[in-house]
Amino acid sequence: MVPRDIKAELLAAAREYPIVTLFGPRQSGKTTLVQAAFPGKPYRSLEDPDVRRAAELDPRGWLSQLRRGGVLDEIQRSPHLLSYIQGIVDREQKSGLFILTGSHQPELHQPVSQTLAGRTAVLSLLPFSLHELRHYKRRWRPFELIVNGSFPRLHQHHLKPERFYNGYIQTYVERDLRSLINIKDLSRFQNFLSLLAGRIGQVVNFSSLGNDLGLSSPTIKQWISVLKASYVVLELPPYFENVGKRVVKSPKLYFTDTGLAAHLLGIASEDQALRDPLRGGLYENLMIVEILKERLNHGLRLEMFFYRDTHGNEVDLLVRSKGRLLPVEIKSGATFVEDYLKGIDRFRKTVGGRAVTGAVMYNGEDRFEVAGTSIFNPFLHKGLSDVARGLVRHG
Repeated sequence: MVPRDIKAELLAAAREYPIVTLFGPRQSGKTTLVQAAFPGKPYRSLEDPDVRRAAELDPRGWLSQLRRGGVLDEIQRSPHLLSYIQGIVDREQKSGLFILTGSHQPELHQPVSQTLAGRTAVLSLLPFSLHELRHYKRRWRPFELIVNGSFPRLHQHHLKPERFYNGYIQTYVERDLRSLINIKDLSRFQNFLSLLAGRIGQVVNFSSLGNDLGLSSPTIKQWISVLKASYVVLELPPYFENVGKRVVKSPKLYFTDTGLAAHLLGIASEDQALRDPLRGGLYENLMIVEILKERLNHGLRLEMFFYRDTHGNEVDLLVRSKGRLLPVEIKSGATFVEDYLKGIDRFRKTVGGRAVTGAVMYNGEDRFEVAGTSIFNPFLHKGLSDVARGLVRHG
């Protein structure tokens, strides 16, 4: 099994809290991780209809078998158990009693935050990071990884991406989606997914999306909220705190796995991805998700933003740490050009001392520094972790 980067944070949280709740998309490796991290704990999957039925019929009796705690997988299937678990941990007063996993935020996040407030640490696990994938292959090419995606099962079993993502979409739409929302026309929702993939890295325009699909803006907002809740897409919020100019205040959308996005776009090979008009958006998506994984795997707050004002000045990514902002430009080109620095320079002038040294992440082979900004390729050079922490170490 590939060691997961989040394991140390997971174990540390279990030493401090009576409950640890691990969120994440389906097939991100949650079950494998918690079973490996806590091999001595009884394991129960609430995906199993028989197990779920027993827990529903007699929750106290069912949990009495877990007096010393246990691992409860896909707890959103039986959220009523949370109140009973609260009683157990309040009585036992021990750390690391229960490890809970869940794939759907709306069915679990609110009950967890209300019922288990102060009793649980909450972590999120996404598919393999670049660091984890290097256990399979030391050197990855960005557009190779964009097409393959990062789901553990795909790499562990050497599956064909096209077949894997066909099955993933079918499972998600036919199983999970229907439990989250009432959609009469599933084919229209699949078209919606493909349309979103074509707008990776763009500011969300609900009216435009609705017009393209013949749907209302409230419906589009609801569908996007469902995709966010089930970890298919993520929003990157805009930064507009105390900025003197008019700025864009709508978020950008990215997919949590680029392989799924590429599949929705009909991109089946590395060469095709390199030639596609959306190569820049896909590359940006890959890098932003890699930085997100670094932060999640080390228990850091998700203080990530983009910046754009109404004059068109923008920075692809801002990472905030201790009140300071690291501006990051993400470019898919293999040749550095001075224009890559314009957004960073303008942002520094706008916010003054709140901005620290910048970074340009590109697809070239050289690493160097220009006017305090580090230029490097995360697939060839170290620096991804430093960007994720809101700093850049040169050299």
